[in-house]
Amino acid sequence: MTPPASPGSPTSPASPATARIAYGDVEVGTELPAQSFPVDRAKLVQYAGASGDFNPIHWNEKFAKDVGLPDVIAHGMFTMAEAIRVVTDWVGDPGAVVEYGVRFTRPVVVPNDDQGAVIEVSGKVAAKLDDNTVRVDLTATSGGQKVLGMSRAVVRLG
Repeated sequence: MTPPASPGSPTSPASPATARIAYGDVEVGTELPAQSFPVDRAKLVQYAGASGDFNPIHWNEKFAKDVGLPDVIAHGMFTMAEAIRVVTDWVGDPGAVVEYGVRFTRPVVVPNDDQGAVIEVSGKVAAKLDDNTVRVDLTATSGGQKVLGMSRAVVRLG
């Protein structure tokens, strides 16, 4: 078994060596390519299996409605993970994300139909920081409503 790479080494996940975006090429206001992430009940069950979160609000419509939800809802961490993909796809290196946080503002309601729900995510460079890092602010909506608040990532660029 190979030991993990030390931080900052070329093979370390936190290494900016593979970042596609150069710090000098980015300005405050730079927009990241927006993306749409479809989510259906099957995807929620797959996520539940991977995460171990089998709370019935994420797969049982009757239970979700009995506890006051409009329908089955996506896992918050699933929504958070889909949103950060806009950043990781833009920078080209998931290890370049050095900090990420959100506030969950509304659930993503996932109806049991042929369409499910869609999470729409856009991002913009909000600040250039020290050490070749930038803060990216994300906007995530579903059904026309904001589902994540204060969604921010700090990313180390090349």
